[in-house]
Amino acid sequence: MTHSPDTPLLDTVKVPSDLRNLAASQLRQLADELRAETISAVSVTGGHLGAGLGVVELTTAIHYVFNTPEDRLIWDVGHQCYPHKILTGRRDRIRTLRTGGGLSGFTKRSESEYDPFGAAHSSTSISAALGFAVANKISGKPGKAIAVIGDGAMSAGMAYEAMNNAQAAGNRLVVILNDNDMSIAPPVGGLSAYLSRLVSSSEYLGLRSLASKVAKRLSRRIYTAASKAEEFARGMAMGGTLFEELGFYYVGPIDGHNLDQLIPVLENVRDNAEGPVLIHVVTQKGKGYAPAEAADDKYHGVVKFDVITGKQEKGPGGGPPAYQNVFGETLSKLAETDPKICAITAAMPGGTGVDKFSATHPERSFDVGIAEQHAVTFAAGLAAQGMRPFCAIYSTFLQRAYDQVVHDVAIQNLPVRFAIDRAGLVGADGSTHAGSFDITYLATLPNMVVMSPADEAELVHMTYTAVLHDSGPIAFRYPRGNGTGVALPEVPQQLEIGKGRIMREGKKVAILSLGTRLAEAIKAADTLDAKGLSTTVADLRFAKPLDEKLIRHLIATHEVVITVEEAAVGGLGAHVLTLASDAGLMDTGLKIRTMRLPDIFQEHDSPQKQYDQAGLNAPQIVETVLKALRHNSAGVEEASVRA
Repeated sequence: MTHSPDTPLLDTVKVPSDLRNLAASQLRQLADELRAETISAVSVTGGHLGAGLGVVELTTAIHYVFNTPEDRLIWDVGHQCYPHKILTGRRDRIRTLRTGGGLSGFTKRSESEYDPFGAAHSSTSISAALGFAVANKISGKPGKAIAVIGDGAMSAGMAYEAMNNAQAAGNRLVVILNDNDMSIAPPVGGLSAYLSRLVSSSEYLGLRSLASKVAKRLSRRIYTAASKAEEFARGMAMGGTLFEELGFYYVGPIDGHNLDQLIPVLENVRDNAEGPVLIHVVTQKGKGYAPAEAADDKYHGVVKFDVITGKQEKGPGGGPPAYQNVFGETLSKLAETDPKICAITAAMPGGTGVDKFSATHPERSFDVGIAEQHAVTFAAGLAAQGMRPFCAIYSTFLQRAYDQVVHDVAIQNLPVRFAIDRAGLVGADGSTHAGSFDITYLATLPNMVVMSPADEAELVHMTYTAVLHDSGPIAFRYPRGNGTGVALPEVPQQLEIGKGRIMREGKKVAILSLGTRLAEAIKAADTLDAKGLSTTVADLRFAKPLDEKLIRHLIATHEVVITVEEAAVGGLGAHVLTLASDAGLMDTGLKIRTMRLPDIFQEHDSPQKQYDQAGLNAPQIVETVLKALRHNSAGVEEASVRA
């Protein structure tokens, strides 16, 4: 049910400069209308709801106080940006969120001047904001950089690396720590709010500056002691000692939903010379929408829903299980008889299926937070001590730990098992979450084994195969979403490393498939057979090591060989071409074509449309075969004419 809220004040605000024409006393009404509009929009599109609801007042206050877009506002992670998009000229398109041709679910530079930096992975905002601030400082331009970073994002080392360097920006850098789990601060009370306003004021900073000048005339020992006493007194009262040690002037915690507290603190920070500043605001995820407030995940990610009841639309019931759950349940079952199996995830237990494992084996399940680099090296340490660790990380997030994969795992040939979720294209989340590159970046590594299941039954076998693979690192990659509906095996099989399987036999065309494009390859073979082109379909299972015996046989006995994979250039197709080239298998005029993701970052859309655009569905496979054969035919005729 679509619900259009009554938003008379919001209707007058197209961009932040309109917002700044309002009286401060009107901001409460505006925030309420902004929250209602956000709820209404996401009820139509689905997406990330809870995070945006938690920053409605903060979004309003920042755009009211700071001169965006000249002052650069960077959201970390970008999924909290829906209210920001409504206030920055995109309200008329907000109900196109995450749909083909519509607004991105994250901040995006090409979408608006109010999105100075794209963010869909966590913990990048302070580094980027520091870059903006220092660039302005060097060039003498006005303008501050404001990074809004969630407390969950503070588990990543990159945030601390940036803070350690932040003094270079001086007062041009403002970091707002959005603490929505109460994980850092004590409950916010009147004393805390008063102290925050006091210590950000020009009067306090002026006295502090005067005291500092006087103290510097004292001995170094007394000066140092006095500085530490003031710093730690404020730290003990307000929790900011860590940030002070990293070079920030700490203000907080303050109530992130109380505009009467937010506005004066932000104005003080904007106008004063002290810096860099970290403002600690405490918010509630899902704030202002009862169904979200009551939910355990605060409606982090939702499908379309009814605004009045909060009831989310249900997909077709009784369908195939999601790949992530097949993995999690299989690993949990295997761990019942293998005490060495461990599971590690980086803040995505539900998204990776590790929640299934942790429910039955909590002592062997580790959520390390948004810290993929640590996750991989932690797994390497476990493996070196004789455990069988499974590092379950999205393909696109594993990119953040590539050095650890190379240096700490592959070079040392440690048997870390990589369960790589969200392989291939992912639909509404778009290019930032697409698992396009993992075959390329893993299969190039010595010692690494890379598998990809064609369906959920194969995923069961590959999980079991990975458990038993103790001779080095092994990875298996599988897509987002539900399986194909095949029956899951009662007893998993250990696959022979580097061995594929023939799904159907033909004589003229061979399709070598890796992963879940197998169903499309079989559809294509049906069409080709109907055209009189006898077609073999092989499920290679392994990108590394390749099944050289099988590939050599198919190349020797077929006129056209097509490779199909849900991955970027440099993956399966490149390895097959290298094998064929090195062995001289193309010297006899064989036609090989590689089908892979295009050399672009594909925009968000439905997965079916994305794979159509990528040219990896059955009709495009058929067309690739026909073109190869026509090219061959034309080449022979042309040679005959010249002769």
